[in-house]
Amino acid sequence: MTSADDGPNPDYTEELLEGLKERNVTASFFLLGKEAEKFPDIVKKIHEGGHLIGTHSYEHVNLCNLTDEAAVEQVDKTNQVILELTGEYPQYIRPPFGCWKENLDYKTTMMEVLWDVDPRDWATDNSSVIAARVLDKVQENDIILLHDASESSVKAAFQIIDTLQEQGYVFVTVEELMME
Repeated sequence: MTSADDGPNPDYTEELLEGLKERNVTASFFLLGKEAEKFPDIVKKIHEGGHLIGTHSYEHVNLCNLTDEAAVEQVDKTNQVILELTGEYPQYIRPPFGCWKENLDYKTTMMEVLWDVDPRDWATDNSSVIAARVLDKVQENDIILLHDASESSVKAAFQIIDTLQEQGYVFVTVEELMME
């Protein structure tokens, strides 16, 4: 299963969506509220493509470093943007840096989603390196963390998908994975 963080991105998210459609793959997109507000048409395309949309925060801040009220605002503000654009309230959250304030669990019914494989795609522009980092570690039912904010990450996603599909892997959304 693959997931994309930090979008939507005006330069690369639509390219990713096209490639996913060509490969008959659905993915999970964890969006920043601030970016979703700037690029509502891309959010709608993600939703129309059958992909899961979750919350990543409003401004990509470490929720653990915020007051409870500020952390809740980051989540609620993003949820509201996504709801207005898709008509659906996000059920899943991937907190930036993987840092979720446990005491906020009582303030939201959202399910936290982290990852199993992180190729640190944001730290290199070499798509082959990114793909190799995933393919060397990935196992069945793993959640792969990628970002839709660079050409190298998008190309790596396609290399990963093509290779794993050839090996018989099937890609599903976070929700489908958690339901199994």
